[in-house]
Amino acid sequence: MSRERVLIANRGEIAIRIMQACKDLGLDYVVVYTEEDKSSLHVRLAQKENDLKRAYRISNYRDPNEIFSVADQAKCTAIHPGYGFFAENSGFARRATMRTRPLTFIGPRWEVIRDLGSKINTKRLAKELHIPVIPGSDRSIYNEMEAEGVAEELFFLQKEQGIQHPSVLVKASAGGGGMGIEEVSRLDTFRMVYRKIQNYAKRQFGDEGVLIEQCLRDYQHLEVQLLCSSHGEVVHFGTRNCTIQSTGRQKRVEVAPGFDPAVCKYPFDAKGVLDQIVRYSVRMAGHVGYDNIGTWEWIVSRDGSPYLMEVNTRIQVENEISASISRIKGATGPTNLIREQIRVALGDRLGFTQDDVSFKGTSIELRIVAENTNRGFVPWCGTITRFDYLDRPWARVYSHVPRDIPYKIPTEYDPNLALVIIWGQDTEQAKERARQFQRGIVIEGKGMEGENIVTNLDYLYDRIGYILQF
Repeated sequence: MSRERVLIANRGEIAIRIMQACKDLGLDYVVVYTEEDKSSLHVRLAQKENDLKRAYRISNYRDPNEIFSVADQAKCTAIHPGYGFFAENSGFARRATMRTRPLTFIGPRWEVIRDLGSKINTKRLAKELHIPVIPGSDRSIYNEMEAEGVAEELFFLQKEQGIQHPSVLVKASAGGGGMGIEEVSRLDTFRMVYRKIQNYAKRQFGDEGVLIEQCLRDYQHLEVQLLCSSHGEVVHFGTRNCTIQSTGRQKRVEVAPGFDPAVCKYPFDAKGVLDQIVRYSVRMAGHVGYDNIGTWEWIVSRDGSPYLMEVNTRIQVENEISASISRIKGATGPTNLIREQIRVALGDRLGFTQDDVSFKGTSIELRIVAENTNRGFVPWCGTITRFDYLDRPWARVYSHVPRDIPYKIPTEYDPNLALVIIWGQDTEQAKERARQFQRGIVIEGKGMEGENIVTNLDYLYDRIGYILQF
């Protein structure tokens, strides 16, 4: 494994975490960066390693030709896409593995990404396996009249069920991460929204297919974390709850495990529901021969009914909270899922079974973002002049923002500043530690007109008390 050299085709905190995982495995690596990211910590850390060239400048993270050119120049043998960019691009994964100078793609096989990357295919497969899905279309719809007919039927069914404010979601079938989704509460506005999403889907994903689903309002958003290998092994690392999100359905506070009956009263058997969605997720992974890390996303309604929403065929931002509560073969410390992901992608067996995985405590993730939560989570732009926090043994901070020099937030990317991972012996301790940690964070900066920095810290602090609750 030491002869491998990994190209990290991403930026920010995920690039730093992949770098550390490579070091832990004794792997060489290189990073890429754009002009806007030259002050990012992932670049500075790579340049400090030694005299070898580890940081390569490119013009665009989304240009596959540049990425592969760096891979050849740096003599890389594998490529890690992180999340976003090319992480769930089956065409990119296929090209990486089938080019003249092939690269090991650190993720699932491109065929799996292709099949499960489509919400339509995932929904159809789930139905075949008798796994519950959200009511709605089970194939991409390209015709406006047909789409309106599906929406009309869903409105009718909701009224029959006594739902007072029925609505449907119009989704780009090739989308993900909360992108390309809009709610419609009146049938007479459906066509306008359908056209908007269809045009968006064509621009962003090259596929104008649209999915129409019933909008479930009173629910919790849960996830199941799986790790699989090419040797047919499937292991889960429990559940997590990602219900607290921005208006654009971007996650802001996450917690593992997904429910906790010790602190919240649920109108259903919480443990039974968690066990059920884990079984369903493992069943589908085994059926498709899933062979890397992946997340099965679920909606659980107030009556405890689970519905599979989609599968994310990549490492996710929030993987660390699942890792924090997981122990393999009685280890005293948490699991490193990125390290495990790389290891199995390079051909290793898992080396453990489900019986070797135990769970301990509760973990919370806070996503610190430069955004105005009082104005629809609009991004804030400017320069951070101070970023500091108190080091705690029960907290880990992942950030590309330097603590020793000013940092200008690139306007080309989301203004994510840091991920804070908190662990506690139980949920109440984790919540109190999260509040304690936030009280010690200092972020100072100025905007282009001299105004003070705006972040979501107050929003996160206020939401800690609501985790895991309907």
